[in-house]
Amino acid sequence: MICIPITAGNVEDTISEMESASRYADIVELRIDYIPEIQNAETCVEEALKSKTKPVIITNRPVREGGKFNGSEQERLQLLQKAIELGADYVDVEHDSIRQITRQGSSKIIISHHNFEETPCNLSKIYSDICQHKPDIVKIVTYANDITDNIRIFELLQSAKVPTISLCMGELGYISRILTGKFGGFLTFASLERGKESAPGQLTVNELHKVYHFKDINNETKLYGIIGNPISHSMSPAIHNAAFIEKGLNNAYVPLKIENIGTFMKECRKIDFQGFSVTIPHKESVLPFLDDIDPTAGKIGAINTIVNRNGKLKGYNTDCMGAIMGLECSLKVVNGTLNNKKVSIIGAGGAARAIAFGLKEIGCDITIFNRTIERAEKLSLDVKCRFGSFEEIYKLETDILINTTSIGMFPDVDQTPVTKDVLKEGMIVFDAVYNPIETRLLRDAKEKECHTVNGLSMFINQAAEQFRLWTDIDPPVELMTNVVKERL
Repeated sequence: MICIPITAGNVEDTISEMESASRYADIVELRIDYIPEIQNAETCVEEALKSKTKPVIITNRPVREGGKFNGSEQERLQLLQKAIELGADYVDVEHDSIRQITRQGSSKIIISHHNFEETPCNLSKIYSDICQHKPDIVKIVTYANDITDNIRIFELLQSAKVPTISLCMGELGYISRILTGKFGGFLTFASLERGKESAPGQLTVNELHKVYHFKDINNETKLYGIIGNPISHSMSPAIHNAAFIEKGLNNAYVPLKIENIGTFMKECRKIDFQGFSVTIPHKESVLPFLDDIDPTAGKIGAINTIVNRNGKLKGYNTDCMGAIMGLECSLKVVNGTLNNKKVSIIGAGGAARAIAFGLKEIGCDITIFNRTIERAEKLSLDVKCRFGSFEEIYKLETDILINTTSIGMFPDVDQTPVTKDVLKEGMIVFDAVYNPIETRLLRDAKEKECHTVNGLSMFINQAAEQFRLWTDIDPPVELMTNVVKERL
């Protein structure tokens, strides 16, 4: 279920927002601690319960647990007791206050615990302590400092004997809000719109519905995700979830902001992810934690796709194919081929490795340029091609210039890896960045009458091949392309 919190500061706005929220929510939470005057808060509870069209949770969160009520504890609890007397569907009471509340009537009691600093190791004890007070619903909400904190929340949900709400706050807690239905959580919270969040890391109800198809997630849902850092800009969740829905697959794809790749790769096996996309900066660092590597990916020395085959994690590289397909389509326009073309690649990371190896196989003459010359030299030795310092690119004579760095990616859209004087008429300029579709590098290239290839083609081609590897089904390429264009 989805619960939308109402954080308005007066009675009129509360009733209006409740009406809007009821179109999308299964339950509405009335946060009366956001209403400054106690008398107005009491009136708000009365009016809200009279006009409700969905079940209502009444919450009056104190400052000590991340709320806004700064009056006396007696006044705060009196408002909660009043909500029980008025027959609120649910009343949320903090664990350390439950002994001061008298249960009566039909109101169900949520006993809650919040930790805004961490996800502690003693979640089972916190759960047991709450259960001693016989709650109708247990609520344990913590702060995620690492993506693996979510896994402990999922384990708690799976072992719970009482209906339980358990989530992680913060950006690293996104997946707990999206996947709670997979592990038996009672509900998730989503804001009505941006700016109306009641806790850090809360997604909007629109995101939950349109991107993650939250209502379709259940205990049979297969899990996929994108490993990277940063990850908030990625279009992958939108396109893969849309593709799963199009093909009638009970799958969910989530963003995974990973700092310690080794820890995550060990812990992720506990919740049986079926596959991953891998992006910056983990395309190479993830290799030691895989059970097997596809020969092509092994030769490249970088992967962007992981497939779980009967508990064994195998790495693949679909970047190579995605880039070459995009370049070949561009060359058809000028009746050319990639064979024997002089190619200059900016960057020496995972994407550069994939593209360089792919182009080397079809006979291109390649030079690697990178600001850290040691990395350029290492890649050139692996590929058996030339390398140069970044300054040498300005003397370059090349047929194809390829940017594989993140320079120019949203939000830094005014940046470019090279100045205009590097670009020559007739040159093919390919930017692997796809957000925005037309980077500053590509705009400059058009002005110099170069042929341009944007990163969208590579992105869609590599994602389509990922989909095929995970599902053994032909991907809906047109749909995937349209989803990205719409979001951009």
